[in-house]
Amino acid sequence: MCRAALGGDANMEKAQAVNDGILYLMIIPYLLVAVIGFLIYRMRKNKQKN
Repeated sequence: MCRAALGGDANMEKAQAVNDGILYLMIIPYLLVAVIGFLIYRMRKNKQKN
């Protein structure tokens, strides 16, 4: 359905907007995992110091 709605040269702006939205939705989970991983790493490092 998305392909049919965005197909053709006339809808290039809409297609680019959809692609940007998909990237935005993909980046958020990766950032959350990275932040949580960094916090766990920092907590373990501080535990080993003590």
